[in-house]
Amino acid sequence: MSTGITKAPALPVAPIEYDHRYHDMFNDLLRNYFAQLDNPGPSAMSTLYRGTTINSALNFSIVDPITKLRVVSLPTEADIAVLRAGDVYVDTTAGNVLKVIL
Repeated sequence: MSTGITKAPALPVAPIEYDHRYHDMFNDLLRNYFAQLDNPGPSAMSTLYRGTTINSALNFSIVDPITKLRVVSLPTEADIAVLRAGDVYVDTTAGNVLKVIL
């Protein structure tokens, strides 16, 4: 899942003659790009099944490498300019209410 900020790499122009270094570099560029697309970032989804009831949740927390505590990493109203339709953010001016960009 892309985070929406991943940019496609600038692919090099192929040489006229076969060059294994070019193909190695080209594959490394694509491998790195696809790894970025596959990385969901600091979010995770979990589902709990209880009989016929299904509880699903998104987790937007990350572990702080220094304090080892979980920290919520949702964007706030300060990030509205870069958010897309459907993105969730925390409105800290309205008592930390979750809101969705329409």
